[in-house]
Amino acid sequence: MRNLAERLIAYERTQNKITKTKTPPEISVFDRLRPQLATLMGNAGFRAILTRALVLSHEEVPWLRAMHVIADGTLVHVDERQAHGNRRKIAAGNVVLLAQLLGLLAVFIGDDLTLHLVRETWPKLPLNTLYHGKGY
Repeated sequence: MRNLAERLIAYERTQNKITKTKTPPEISVFDRLRPQLATLMGNAGFRAILTRALVLSHEEVPWLRAMHVIADGTLVHVDERQAHGNRRKIAAGNVVLLAQLLGLLAVFIGDDLTLHLVRETWPKLPLNTLYHGKGY
């Protein structure tokens, strides 16, 4: 799942450069997934699964403990100072969080439906970017 998460964030980074979007790709990837997942499981369900992914990420990325999910399912990010100002560290932490979220989705709804939701969210993402090894 980490590989898929890295590829999705890299794709978002490319799209942000094309559209000159100022939102960091590590944030926009969660914002783009939220409507798809809220439709599937409701806002409370999305908030619950994202919160669980955040908790699971804490062990590997301790600074994520300072982040939280607000009522509408939006992920509230810490500022760079709380992650020691290291942009790479922030990006790596968000990859871990996204991988945990995708992993939980795969457990709850299966690999095929998870990939289907990813394809609906990023329809222009090349298929060979998604399918690597056993589907990820």
